[in-house]
Amino acid sequence: MFPPATSGRLLFLTLVFLFFFTRSGALTLTITPDRGTNIRIWSLQVKGCQVCSGSGRQRHCSSSLQLKDSGRATAVEFTCSAPQDQFSVEITRNIECSVKSCSGHIVQADSGSLPLLAFDRKFTWNLQAAAPTALRLDFGRNEGLRQVNGSEDCPDHHSYSLLVSEGREDVVVGRFCRRGPISSAQILNRGRFSLDVPGQRRMQGGQFNVSVGQEIKSLAKVTLTLPRGRSSVQLFSPNYPGSFPDDDMMEWFFQLPEQHSAHVQVLESTKPQCLKKRVALEYHSSARGATVLSITDPQPQQNHGNFSLMLRNCEMDRRRSGSSGLRLSFNVSLSHQNTKASCRVDASKLEGSSLHIKKLRPQASNCQMKINSVSKDEMTVASGAELWFQDCLSADVQVTASRTIECRQFSNCPRTPTRLTLPLLPPCVPAPLSSATFSLSPPPHGTVELIPPFSSGPLRQALPGQPCSPGSLVVEVAKEDGALGHFCPGGAIMRMQVHIAAVNLTVTGTASRALQGPVMSVLMKEEIAERFMFFVSPKRDSPVLLATPGWPGAMGPYSTVSWLVSVPPGTEAWLTFANLSQPKCSTRHTSVRVQRLDRKEEDYSRREDEPAEDVVVSHSFYLNMSNCMPEKGHFSVVTKLTLKKSSNLLLTIILSVVAALVLILVVVLAVVCVVIRRKKKKLSHQVSIYNPNGSVFLPGMRTDAEDEHEYASIEDTLVYTHLLRKGREVGVYGDFDTYRPFTGATDSQKPLVAGGPTQRSEGQQLQEAPPLPSRPLGHSQDQLQDQDHGIGLVDNVIYRSREENRGSLGPRLDPEGGN
Repeated sequence: MFPPATSGRLLFLTLVFLFFFTRSGALTLTITPDRGTNIRIWSLQVKGCQVCSGSGRQRHCSSSLQLKDSGRATAVEFTCSAPQDQFSVEITRNIECSVKSCSGHIVQADSGSLPLLAFDRKFTWNLQAAAPTALRLDFGRNEGLRQVNGSEDCPDHHSYSLLVSEGREDVVVGRFCRRGPISSAQILNRGRFSLDVPGQRRMQGGQFNVSVGQEIKSLAKVTLTLPRGRSSVQLFSPNYPGSFPDDDMMEWFFQLPEQHSAHVQVLESTKPQCLKKRVALEYHSSARGATVLSITDPQPQQNHGNFSLMLRNCEMDRRRSGSSGLRLSFNVSLSHQNTKASCRVDASKLEGSSLHIKKLRPQASNCQMKINSVSKDEMTVASGAELWFQDCLSADVQVTASRTIECRQFSNCPRTPTRLTLPLLPPCVPAPLSSATFSLSPPPHGTVELIPPFSSGPLRQALPGQPCSPGSLVVEVAKEDGALGHFCPGGAIMRMQVHIAAVNLTVTGTASRALQGPVMSVLMKEEIAERFMFFVSPKRDSPVLLATPGWPGAMGPYSTVSWLVSVPPGTEAWLTFANLSQPKCSTRHTSVRVQRLDRKEEDYSRREDEPAEDVVVSHSFYLNMSNCMPEKGHFSVVTKLTLKKSSNLLLTIILSVVAALVLILVVVLAVVCVVIRRKKKKLSHQVSIYNPNGSVFLPGMRTDAEDEHEYASIEDTLVYTHLLRKGREVGVYGDFDTYRPFTGATDSQKPLVAGGPTQRSEGQQLQEAPPLPSRPLGHSQDQLQDQDHGIGLVDNVIYRSREENRGSLGPRLDPEGGN
């Protein structure tokens, strides 16, 4: 917070302080606050010495003065010669934290307040946390702080305080001195961290880091890292010797060294009168769970590593007289556990493996190991051996396991996969298994197939930028001349085949979890064409990186590798060669080929002298790579495989939808056409009836004539037979076998039907029908009724067009002798 000043500046400011000038007993200082800090000078005496700033009419004197970060030097004058006996100084700065980071750290330096070195100074950092996370102060594991009673003085006269704002009340979490086991503290909401330095003393430089903490439920959480060996630390409840706040919690977290135990002893306590809940001490540890005790109960000894201690207050009854509230002080003592353990090795628990136990720090630890009563710093454990350990910690011992599986002839090889299981360590061994190595030897020209267990799922290759998760199981596949790759769960490799004489499989990361079941299954198979084969089953929209064996190192000369990629229907694989290193070949060429399983032709093929391109494959395929004999450089490839939804499938869906819409449209049009045709057919049976009075009506219409007839349909033979017979009788029609057009003065000519059964000879000319005689307009209804019904309808049909054009044709002409 307060950046350290250079030696030249310190000397200059010191001279300014020493060579002050007095005027009528007054003291004048020049003060320049550090950036981001405020300086407040105040006195509890209202009368007497005052502090002044400004000059002339702007001069202002008072019992207090506040200097803000203005970046300018300010002349401050005291009206007495020894103001340090009456005034105090407080230098403040604000630190705010978001949910991700904080605005600064606590830097202990008094360069900006050096002219005020003679005064008692209080350095205060106002802290603001971002809910729901806390604000964390790190005091360092080596230096640290220790809590003291409010009345105790610190040896170096540097006294620290931590306060938390609970509403309108400030709760003092504790007062501290330098050098102690308290390594960090976390507070909720708002708080203040302050340092009191007496006059004439320089502040000891240093820095406390400020960061975003955890989500805690107590008003504060103090972490203590206890040192090895015997030690003790005394702690006090917040506000001590006052009362702990109502219905609140305080937490202490103790980190113990290995093979150490801690004992908590309550030294002093007062128990309040409670309205709700009760006062309790809660112990939480991963080994023993939770234990809730009263502050008056004997406290248990903690023998199982780190633990938390929480002080919980009740809702106190303050109305009763003599209620003192909650106050607690307790002591935590640490002691080293002298351990001796011995056991006999059970062969059934080793799973065919042998154990190797090695002392890591022979000179720096008190660890002693024996096998069959013989002291050893390194030993190989076989079945039936007696082991003995004394004062051995987990950091003092390394435990590894090894197992060899070989098959000389295929006839003797197991038909089913052999499960590779980690051995169970004897109970007296102080450290967990760090690694296990399996040496696999197939028959000559054989292949080793490695199958990950169902519990862990498919594997992925660990590559830069995509390492295995911390603490996860890591499988290293290696051959005699180097590693092929590191693999861990969470990928798409279903199994792998290695066609070499011997394969070493090393499993690490076993100490962080208890492994159940096999870590891998192995099967000896016949020879394959490639040196390495991987079976890959990717998931859609989850990119998979496929690296050549030994990446980023080179593939061996003339070696080959293939990936058999399974592509489900409706998807397609996108291949991108993200990291491709090509050599200069002296013999043959490098090759990168893609070939679908259902085709003999290659979809993609490139050599070292051809540029690589992205590939899209819509079916399951082989990705094959082979190396040449490099003259310069090396051959290594990282392929990015992404499974996406097939674009052809999308096109098929679109076409199907369009076809369905077209079919629906055709059906609708067909229905419309049928309906219209039925309506037309229904209307076509409606025939008009001729009325000689000059009106035309449709069937179904009512008339006054009693003898009128309505026809739905009329046969032509009936109509024309009557017409021809009567026309011949009156001499209107001749014996013609054709009809002749009307040649009168009219715009509309209609052919008339010729009578007679005679046939027209070849070449005979059509004869024109004679003009129709004039029919008087005064034909009576009686005459019309004497006609045959068929003739009346024929008149109506033949002369309908003339009736429609009566204005141009003149009066209607009826045939003579018409009845």
